[in-house]
Order: sequence, then C-alpha cells, then structure tokens
Amino acid sequence: MVRFGLTVVRHGETRYNKDKILQGQGIDEPLSPTGFRQADAAGLFLSNVKFTHVFSSDLLRAKQTAATIIGKNKFCKGLEIKCDTRLRERKYGVAEGRPLTDLKAMAKAAGQQCPTFTPAGGETLDEVRERARDFFEFLCQLAADVGQIREKKDQEMHGATNRSSGMYEEESVFPWTDHCEFSSDNDGTSKLLLDANILVIQMKASSLWLLFSNMSEGVCTSFASPAKEPGAALQQLVPEQGPEQRGTRTNRLERKIGQKWAEET
Repeated sequence: MVRFGLTVVRHGETRYNKDKILQGQGIDEPLSPTGFRQADAAGLFLSNVKFTHVFSSDLLRAKQTAATIIGKNKFCKGLEIKCDTRLRERKYGVAEGRPLTDLKAMAKAAGQQCPTFTPAGGETLDEVRERARDFFEFLCQLAADVGQIREKKDQEMHGATNRSSGMYEEESVFPWTDHCEFSSDNDGTSKLLLDANILVIQMKASSLWLLFSNMSEGVCTSFASPAKEPGAALQQLVPEQGPEQRGTRTNRLERKIGQKWAEET
C-alpha cells in the first residue's frame, strides 16, 4: 500500500483578511507584515521536516507563504514550489472585493445561509469539493508513481522486493505519527516509512476541510491555519476506514465547514 505524508497549511494574513473583505480568486493581495510573521512561525515549526514535494495555490498570498516556509526549512531550500489552480480559494463572483457583511446580506435576501449561498459568478461548494477531490486524487497518483519508481530501483539494486529500503524515511517527530506505521532498524531506531512527504499551501480553511472529504487509508495528515493561530501546533486529522465511514465523515465535514466559516467571520 502506498503511504505518503500530507501537511496542509493555510496562507498567512493579508490586509483584506484583517478587514474582513472577500478576496476569492479575483483579488490577488500580498501578505501583510503580520502574514509574513505567521508564515515565518509556520516555517520554523516545519523546519526539520523533509518534504519531497511542495504545492501552492497560484495566488500571491499562498506563494509567499510557501516560499517563506521552504526558505526556513533545513532540508528543502532548493525544492521547487509547484503552483496549481485547484488550490485556489473559492470564487465569490460579484462579492469579491466587498465586505463579508455584503455576502451575508446577499444570502439573506436570497433566503439562504452562508456558506452554501453562491453569489452570481461564484463557485458552488460542490464545485470547490470537486476540484479539491481532483487534486487529492492527483496526489495519490503522484505518491503511487514515486513508490513504483523506488520499488523498481530497489529491485534492480537488490534483486528482490524490499519495499521499506526504497521508501522515504522520516525520523523527525510529526504531530500525526501516532496514526502511521513505523519500521525499526537493527539499532532500534524507529522510522516513518513514506513514499512521499507533501506540503500543500492552500486558501481558506473551509476549502481545507473539503480537501479531506475524500480521505483514504494510508495517508498521514495534518493541517494548520497560520492566519488564525500563527505558530500553533498542527491539528491532526485521522483518516477513517471504509466507504460508509468516509461517507459519514463527509457529512460531518459539511457541517464543520459551516462552523469553521462562522468562526472565521
């Protein structure tokens, strides 16, 4: 089974975040001084983690957060940051650049509630969920491809399958390691065996929840929201087993999206 680590970090604060103005995809605002300090804090927290891949939204606030985090990493300073539009914040159409209170007023006038309300020109939650799921499936395939390449090289070198020797070994203490499998060397050292260890810089926290709605076995995950709590320990998300449990998890996540959105507003 393919195993990979996945760390998701929200971008740091922008001036629009502080003023509660919707940015969506049309407002490409840079980080504020506070946002850079938050990115620095996240970078220090993750400085000893050896990432194999880094992905970011193509919007400036996410790219600046990613560059700051990687710039503080002891092992990944030369690692390429790959931008992907699937990691963008939800598109809010006519509400972008306007106060959050305007969106709430639009929703009320339409007889709906946030965040399920979709303003003209905006994305529905189903559309956001679909691109989040598409990106997550891309990560799974990426990890599988990396694992196959390493297994092939291992077979060529050793003449037999020895999967653990070809996998990425991480000795750092992760917040999520209680839920992942380890191997032990002859000297008793425990190492987390991963095919890949991926860092993702994404947008609003509600989008982060959507990314995990299709979580599957074999993925060690965590997420942080530095714009909410700079430097805070990453929170753990434990993948559940079986399609019925994952369906139940998705329903719970949809409720939590509303709760999370309310907390941020």
